[in-house]
Amino acid sequence: MLLEGRVAVVTGVGAGMGRAIAERYAGEGAVVVGAEVDGERGRAVMEEVGGEAVTCDVGDLEAVGALMDGVVERHGRIDVVVNNAGVTRSLGFFDVAEADWDRIYRVNAKGLFFCMQAAARHMRDRRSGRIVNIASIAGKGYRGTSNVAYAGTKGAVIAMTRIAAAQLARYDINVNAICPGATRTDLYRQVMDELVERQGISPEDAVKRLDSSIPLRRSNDPVDVAHLAVWLASDQARNVTGQSWNVDGGLVWD
Repeated sequence: MLLEGRVAVVTGVGAGMGRAIAERYAGEGAVVVGAEVDGERGRAVMEEVGGEAVTCDVGDLEAVGALMDGVVERHGRIDVVVNNAGVTRSLGFFDVAEADWDRIYRVNAKGLFFCMQAAARHMRDRRSGRIVNIASIAGKGYRGTSNVAYAGTKGAVIAMTRIAAAQLARYDINVNAICPGATRTDLYRQVMDELVERQGISPEDAVKRLDSSIPLRRSNDPVDVAHLAVWLASDQARNVTGQSWNVDGGLVWD
């Protein structure tokens, strides 16, 4: 029970990595508060997981503040925050429109930062905390990214993780990022569907094409990411901060 009794907030729990992380955290003894923009979906997931659901759009700063303040009011503290909520779509370089840019940055970069900030204010008072940011190998220049705007937000997450780690270390708050490669989530399926439509290939061919490019020849299951998220939130990683960990089957090396 690596997270016995800890209070953890996980954003974007409706499916995929967020759900897998919430499940693993609950299994390791954490009190899990799952935040999800789709309230009905979030409640259904957290009912199965065995935790508390909160409807929250992480791009709405008032909602983010209410989320973190509410967790402290109900549970007394926040020990761990996993910033997982994210959006993307498959777009070519010349297809990215201002609306796409604003939507992706609003959630993936702005939302993530202000979730970090709101949680860290409470962690600072207790001089203890763990923040795990879900970035992507797209933020390290992986050429197979869904679009350039998405890659930009994930690069921002990696940079913000490092700066936050440096500035929050004095309060004994650890900040790390996980950089998944291709992971079988709703976003993955969305990108695959768009690839099928755009290139006129079958879904099976699209998956084979992607998996064949991975040295280990398999894309991630969401739990592959969740296992690392557990470790980073545990005492076993107490002296690890400012790092960006790849979970990608060997697609990139840095």
